[in-house]
Amino acid sequence: MILLTLSTEHVRNTVITNEQGQAIYKTATPSRLVGTRTTTIQKIKPNDNQDHMRDQFDVLGEIEWHTFVSSKFRSHGTEVKTDVFIPKRGLWGRKRVFTGPDGRPYRWDLTSRVVVGILGRKRKATLEVSPEVAHMMDTVIMTFIYVEQLRKDKEEASRRAAASNANARYQMGLTN
Repeated sequence: MILLTLSTEHVRNTVITNEQGQAIYKTATPSRLVGTRTTTIQKIKPNDNQDHMRDQFDVLGEIEWHTFVSSKFRSHGTEVKTDVFIPKRGLWGRKRVFTGPDGRPYRWDLTSRVVVGILGRKRKATLEVSPEVAHMMDTVIMTFIYVEQLRKDKEEASRRAAASNANARYQMGLTN
């Protein structure tokens, strides 16, 4: 497996490193109170100057986030709506399926998550990628950023709903 480590759990603002600690990708999403948020995903570019040891990155793509309409992927001069490229599948839309550059279908499952830090110290967020899909790592990274943010948003919405429900039950005197 190819093990990638995220500098933070916030996938819209993170640095993704390989097992040697080399930054491979990075994401940045400026904060906005109003309007559309856009995550820029950058990929390290080969350094052709031995004297210049600073990492340089090229823009791989962008994710334009929307709440009520489909978000959008932009990469290599093309734009595609996420509901077309990586549509919902399964009960409650918890799976996202896309066709890779090799023409094969791939699936992300939004219910899969490894919880860390309960026993022992908290570990960094990681992504394990099969060597079989290394040829399409850019697509893996872009779709991972998208589905992981969706998963986190759904998790947060569930947490807020549960807290609101508990608060309402408490106010009505329905505590256990």
